[in-house]
Formats: sequence, C-alpha cells, structure tokens
Amino acid sequence: METTKQRVDLEHLPGDPPLDETDVNLRGYLAGLSDDHLRRYDPAWTDEQVIAWDGNFRSDGALMLVCCERDIDAAAFRQALEQHVQYRFSTNPGGRSFH
Repeated sequence: METTKQRVDLEHLPGDPPLDETDVNLRGYLAGLSDDHLRRYDPAWTDEQVIAWDGNFRSDGALMLVCCERDIDAAAFRQALEQHVQYRFSTNPGGRSFH
C-alpha cells in the first residue's frame, strides 16, 4: 500500500519549477493511479484514446479535478503523466519508461 510520504514525493518531483494548486492536485491524482493502469498507457495514443483510458475527463475535454485554478486538457495531462511515469517507475524496479 502506498504511504503518505510516497504520495508527497510523487506530487513534488526533483527539479520541479514552482507548482500551483492545479499542478499539485494533478500530481496527486496521478500518484493515486495503480501501477497496472499506468503500464497500460501508450504514449502513441491520440488524445481521445488517452481520455478514454483515463476515464476521468469531462465532456468538454478537461480532467475532473477538485480544487483547481485552471483546466487540464489532454495535452497537459499527457505531459504530466509521462513525467510522472518516468519518475515513478525509475524508482520502482520492474517499472516502465517511455524513452
């Protein structure tokens, strides 16, 4: 089971620029996704496929997050997701990298 410390570490990655509330909430959302679900992600997917894979986007194309200052579209989600997965699995043996 994931600990609070691991979740905080995944919300603030090494070398991050200053983050706003939306960035931190998005990172927290990504930290809550299972390794199995993340391993099914394919960076070659279209935005529509990413939205369907995640299953948490509104009909207007923005990710459903609480306490956000701005909307997260598929492109911003994908950028944060790939950074998250790269870091998460680089610290998790048996993980996956997209590079």
